[in-house]
Amino acid sequence: MLRRRVSSLLASSIGNSASIHNKPSSILAPISSLQSPSHYAQCTSPNPDTSWAFGSQSIRAYSLLSLNDLRDNKGARKQKTRKGRGIGSGKGKTAGRGHKGQKARGTMKFGFEGGQTPLRRRMPKRGFKNPFSLTFQPVGLGKIAKLINAGKIDSSELITMKTLKEVGAIGKQIRDGVRLMGRGSEDIKWPIHLEVSRVTVRAKEAVEAAGGSVRRVYYNELGFRALLKPEWFEKKGRLLPRAARPPPKQKDKVDSIGRLPAPTKPIPFSPEEKEAMSAASA
Repeated sequence: MLRRRVSSLLASSIGNSASIHNKPSSILAPISSLQSPSHYAQCTSPNPDTSWAFGSQSIRAYSLLSLNDLRDNKGARKQKTRKGRGIGSGKGKTAGRGHKGQKARGTMKFGFEGGQTPLRRRMPKRGFKNPFSLTFQPVGLGKIAKLINAGKIDSSELITMKTLKEVGAIGKQIRDGVRLMGRGSEDIKWPIHLEVSRVTVRAKEAVEAAGGSVRRVYYNELGFRALLKPEWFEKKGRLLPRAARPPPKQKDKVDSIGRLPAPTKPIPFSPEEKEAMSAASA
């Protein structure tokens, strides 16, 4: 109430400067009685029109809005969220429930169970998987005989794993090689020459009885790619790799090293094998 009265008095004094000039003592009396050091500051008035009335001391009316009192509404400004500071930031995804059902925050690795032994370690382990095991794709002699009768395979040429793949005798994904099986061996009645990774005893006997031959050749992973897809190396502008030697554990399971690019003629037999073949044919 006091602030309103002082403001109205100052406004009337400025507007009616002539009347105030004639009667300065009548206005100074009520204004001086309303001065309070707790609400107003006494200083030299910057307005030359009113400085004559109040002398060296004047009253400055304070408004309800001041620049030094400007503040944002409560909750308008929030602290910047710092993400990507690890599991201790507390801003990651929810990772289940914490102690006593409380919601746990932060990122945890998969399978973490709060520090106790996880389930994957509590379960018993049985058996093992041999990382050095080889997987061969099987193909029977009966299927090869049907493809020869259909005219898809030339029996006078060398039959390689690339030939079997192109005619559809085996799938496109050859992991470690091809195993020749003896299924349908009675259909082989003419000599054929094959190069595969593995061969059963029954299949080898059937092919050799018809006057043919079977060779167990070794190709590594890169060698298989060069054998089956030589155009891939040409597309990349690379040369075909050299044939790799078999590891020591496979030396007794193969007859020779695989040749690159895909051969068209069988490997020449040794003199001992030639004599054995000639004796068998006689």
